[in-house]
Amino acid sequence: MIREGGCLCGAVRFKAEGEPLNVRICHCRICQKAMGAPYFARAQFDQRALTVAGETERYASSEHIDRVFCKRCGTRLFAWRRNGTLAGVSLTTFDDRNAFAPTEHIWVSEKLAWLKLDDGLLQYPGTIPA
Repeated sequence: MIREGGCLCGAVRFKAEGEPLNVRICHCRICQKAMGAPYFARAQFDQRALTVAGETERYASSEHIDRVFCKRCGTRLFAWRRNGTLAGVSLTTFDDRNAFAPTEHIWVSEKLAWLKLDDGLLQYPGTIPA
């Protein structure tokens, strides 16, 4: 299965091949700041499963993660691991924004106090336990 998506202005397009490794909502403070939103809802793929066309920019939001966004319109598309392994793709940037549904919340210890999580999904205070 190949699913496609892109940014607001259409300058960046991507294809994701296969199924995601996981689909999570991250509530960490870095994701909140990077996305300009209460959380980052994303599908995680092996970077080799993604094909990206168009001009993007990167910002190193942590020691391990680059945030990738459209150079023209600023749409935040990916959280790209610098070690070449994984990329989190923003769920709402897929052409079919309902293609994937999250299965769990991570970093709920950092979620906004007014945000109520009553969707029945698993919740972890930090990352997923190994």
